[in-house]
Amino acid sequence: MPTESTRFIAPDALLAHWQGHRRLTRRVIDAFPDEKLFSFSVGGMRPFGALAMEMLTMAVPMVRGVVSGDWSISTKRDPRAKQEVLQLWDESTEQLNALWPQIPPERFLETLTAFGQYTDVLHALILYVIDNEIHHRGQGYVYLRALGIAPPAFYDRS
Repeated sequence: MPTESTRFIAPDALLAHWQGHRRLTRRVIDAFPDEKLFSFSVGGMRPFGALAMEMLTMAVPMVRGVVSGDWSISTKRDPRAKQEVLQLWDESTEQLNALWPQIPPERFLETLTAFGQYTDVLHALILYVIDNEIHHRGQGYVYLRALGIAPPAFYDRS
């Protein structure tokens, strides 16, 4: 069981950090013109809408899997209207907030296999999901600039 001296970050602080990134990513999604969200890309990369849908199929399914053992992915990655993506984003934020407290703190140090194929310590799996979001959000910034749209300040996660 982790103690204060062995734990790098408290679970509630990790969730707060992640939710800050999610708030910023939501603003990036919202900055896209609806007609460009699933159609515009640069250099052969996937459109930002596809990246946002990938993020949605990782966040809640990861945490739900840890809590319940259900590693299914219920959200499809099909193109949809921006308002629907934002609604799904908001719903997933609520789901994360509800599921997160169900993870016992010692579980973050356990090794497990997510989705039947990714084996690592839980905190590393969670950090991967966060890193993946940050990486794809960076692509969204490039796309917005290419469209002549100023993206949200990258440091403002409020």
